[in-house]
Amino acid sequence: MARPKMLKLPEVLEEIEMSRAAFYRMRTRGLAPKLIKLPNGQIRCRRSDLDEWWATHEIAT
Repeated sequence: MARPKMLKLPEVLEEIEMSRAAFYRMRTRGLAPKLIKLPNGQIRCRRSDLDEWWATHEIAT
């Protein structure tokens, strides 16, 4: 079974078109996609978690 795609924080920020500062403000309020902190201190986001976050923030037109 293939491992899920893990995105680096800059990749997440680019996709959601948001600055790092704005992202961390959103994260403080509990509104950001779920992140994983690796033992080396790096931050990752599963592709599936980001896709789920996108789905919860869709606006029906």
